[in-house]
Amino acid sequence: MERNLFLSFMMVVLTLISCSANNTESASESAAQPQTTNSKMTKVKLETTMGDIVVELYNETPQHRDNFVKLVQEGYYDGVLFHRVIKDFMIQTGDGNSKTAGPDATLGDGDPGYTIPAEFVYPKYFHKRGALAAARTGDQVNPERRSSGSQFYIVTGKICSSDELKMMTQRLATVKKQDIFRRLVNENHAQIETLQRNQDNEGLNELQNRLIQQTEAEAAQSPFSLTDEQIDAYTSVGGTPHLDGQYTVFGQVIEGMDVVDKIQNAQTGRMDRPVSDIKIVKATIL
Repeated sequence: MERNLFLSFMMVVLTLISCSANNTESASESAAQPQTTNSKMTKVKLETTMGDIVVELYNETPQHRDNFVKLVQEGYYDGVLFHRVIKDFMIQTGDGNSKTAGPDATLGDGDPGYTIPAEFVYPKYFHKRGALAAARTGDQVNPERRSSGSQFYIVTGKICSSDELKMMTQRLATVKKQDIFRRLVNENHAQIETLQRNQDNEGLNELQNRLIQQTEAEAAQSPFSLTDEQIDAYTSVGGTPHLDGQYTVFGQVIEGMDVVDKIQNAQTGRMDRPVSDIKIVKATIL
């Protein structure tokens, strides 16, 4: 990766770390308290205007599981729209503001007022077709990749050729390096602040070079690669591999992918919102 990209990335992350530090402390406290974990997975039925979808929630992502259960029990999802639908990619819902939204309303910002810490169980759970994952704001304002308190999406994706998957693997390897670098920046936060305050550009340059070397060395120790399960899934049933390791996958559709496909094929207009409203009529714990 180019050095100037690393330096730019370091400065951006530093600013975001400072900005986000005060915005996430109370968020996790507002989320549901973890329930007792057992080996049986929780199942939820989403009755939509196009048919029923049944998902199961992974026990390895307990904060996302328990929050989802809490919102279902409160009736939060009853009446919300699928406000963002992109064919061969995903269908997204969970914006509480969409329940009363007019046809020209801009949607995508509604939530319960808190976020959930990322729970990446990767590569065990990844973005194969039918994966249930949490939406979130982008890295620039959300470097910790915390999930929305309510919005989620279901992956439809597309089947990848071997060449496409090879290119995607190279891209994900670069993302892994960026993640390593961001962690190192976080670990050196205090030193970077001091160097910036003293306008010590030479010191920042030296630190930048050291973090680049550390990033390359750590990445070389554990080169990125897709598992056999990922390769098989992405070349047979499809998915969205470019999202792997960046958004929390916390469940999977076990019934009703035909309904998901109906929704993804709906005609859409501005901001990828379906022209005719498609909603979750009722969500129920099974």
